[in-house]
Amino acid sequence: MLSSDTDEKNGPTILVFASNNISDPGIDLAGSSHMAYPTSVRVISVPCSSGIDPRWVLHAIQAGFDGVFIAADGTDCAYVSDCTNRTGQVAKQAQELLKEHDYDPKRLKMAAICSVCAESFVANIESFYKVLSEL
Repeated sequence: MLSSDTDEKNGPTILVFASNNISDPGIDLAGSSHMAYPTSVRVISVPCSSGIDPRWVLHAIQAGFDGVFIAADGTDCAYVSDCTNRTGQVAKQAQELLKEHDYDPKRLKMAAICSVCAESFVANIESFYKVLSEL
């Protein structure tokens, strides 16, 4: 079962969907470079960001996560040439699901994170963390 490991001392919990070949190495780089970001972040690796099922986002929120961050492949995707558009559609559908279940669609954020984008990942997570803290 998916669990947010909620700990009020750590603030909002964030589930990150990261792709194995593109965004995951960037997130790993943030950690290995000792860049600080909230300890309440949990990462699940997927082959491609466009393959995320929008229902997974809803499930994560229902399971107790405060927000979901999709670390999108962008134009670097090795699987599909229109990954950016497909992932954008996933995010749009997920936000609609969140609305249908009375959750604020701001609980979902998507940004392209490349394999060397550690600083971008940390900045996006910190920004998202602040938004979630205000919800």
